Amino acid sequence: MSSTSVPAPIGFGLVGCGVIADTYAAAFGDLDEARLVAVHDIDEKKGEAFAAEHGAVHAGSLAELLGHDGVDVVCVCVPSGLHAEIGLAVAQAGKHVVVEKPIDINLAAARRLIDGAAVAGVSLNVISQQRYNPGVLRAKELLAEGRLGDPLFVQARVPWFRSRAYYESAEWRGTWALDGGGALMNQSVHYADLLCWLFGEPEVVAAHCARLDHDIEVEDLALAMFRFPSEALGTLVASTVSYPGFSAVLSVNASGGSMELVDGALVALHLKDDSAETDLGDVSGLKMPDGHRAQLADIISALRNEEPPPIGGEDGYRALKLVLDVYRSAGWRT
Repeated sequence: MSSTSVPAPIGFGLVGCGVIADTYAAAFGDLDEARLVAVHDIDEKKGEAFAAEHGAVHAGSLAELLGHDGVDVVCVCVPSGLHAEIGLAVAQAGKHVVVEKPIDINLAAARRLIDGAAVAGVSLNVISQQRYNPGVLRAKELLAEGRLGDPLFVQARVPWFRSRAYYESAEWRGTWALDGGGALMNQSVHYADLLCWLFGEPEVVAAHCARLDHDIEVEDLALAMFRFPSEALGTLVASTVSYPGFSAVLSVNASGGSMELVDGALVALHLKDDSAETDLGDVSGLKMPDGHRAQLADIISALRNEEPPPIGGEDGYRALKLVLDVYRSAGWRT
């Protein structure tokens, strides 16, 4: 009689026990093939409390976490300006890397991380959970199948709100040195990624950034106009001044019809060909931690099967480059 062996769960480490760490912990709890093994935070009390709450080991230093034999993959959840530095240390320790968005705030640093992971022979993954919304995946299929025809005009609007307390909750928030930007870099980088993924990396035609309602270094409103490789035009509005906060919208007008997504859910599809099937199917949007769980499951599958990362360093690099191109065009950051 033969028996089928069940592979052991992949061991994850977590660097940084801030707000997003709870999302990872919840996602790991839903994945049979994942186990949170060890965590580290520069705030020792925070790290110890998080480890105790989630049944993990508290590592007193990054070196201690990276030296843990049970850790196969490390999730980097530190301030954005430290992503590449910590991620590179993880890669050089021979551990696979999962880095929160954005990949970093600096292109040269992002490239060092990408190259370092390649040299170390480890997988580099950039969290871009918005791609896992069923509505977004359906939109990707519709565009790939050509059912909408040629894209003509794309609008992305992220009219969110962040309070004074949000920016005061951590010293790094709202700073150039560690946040790397504001409404665009931190909140709307997901939509920069979606624009590149769905329509190709665009050229920034014009942009303007402003700091209107917060006592921070970076922008709380950004407006940009794009030209995509297909010659379609597009706009992006990124805001943290839109009290009390509204749904993010991505709308596409194309030669064969139009569609609109609200918070990742496909809510409207209109095709000029009346005979075409317009059943929206599963068009929902995901809530935390659904997107992270879906991407982590993909990462685990890729590692098991020795496949490339589902969303890798170059994907993160493109989204970061688009954000920085907007800042450069606006004269906001050189």
